[in-house]
Amino acid sequence: MARLETNADRITEQDLVERLKKRQKWAFNHLVSSYQERLFKLAYGITLDREDSLEVVQDVFISVYKNIQTFRQESSLSTWLRKITIHQCLNWKRKWKRRFKWNHRSIEYESDFEQFDEHINNNDPETLFGEKQLEDNLMKAIQTLPEKNRLVFVLNAIEGLSYEQISETLHIEKGTVSSRLHMARKSLIDFLELN
Repeated sequence: MARLETNADRITEQDLVERLKKRQKWAFNHLVSSYQERLFKLAYGITLDREDSLEVVQDVFISVYKNIQTFRQESSLSTWLRKITIHQCLNWKRKWKRRFKWNHRSIEYESDFEQFDEHINNNDPETLFGEKQLEDNLMKAIQTLPEKNRLVFVLNAIEGLSYEQISETLHIEKGTVSSRLHMARKSLIDFLELN
């Protein structure tokens, strides 16, 4: 069973879920602090918009609070949270399709200005320009992927999930995961070679 760190001691995932079901404020705060960054990165990989990703993650935690009683622990808590996040992102896309914004900023740099400053100080402007251009081209390439392929790519590349974990999360066969990931990578390479 996975163990989660707290300030005072350790708590198992099962204990955390039980405390969440009892509506203990501490447990909910612990859940948010443990998972918000990871869920934000997942949402950002799908929406490609910082503000909308923050909204999605907020909606995920509201959904967890409302529906924790229905969580039967047939999967891990992180898998359940991931599924809710993906569902919220896909709902977001349908809801806001007309105002889709593909503005990209690096998550790592937004969350860590010291790292950004260090990066700037250690690289000459030409290197930084080349990196920014490559990053922009990659985001443009990701935007061209069909939604199903992009979702599999994000789960693998950003979340670091295995084929089996992606299969479980999306309720698709492992062969389908492999196929979609292969198509996504091929499309990205083709796009980057042309641009």
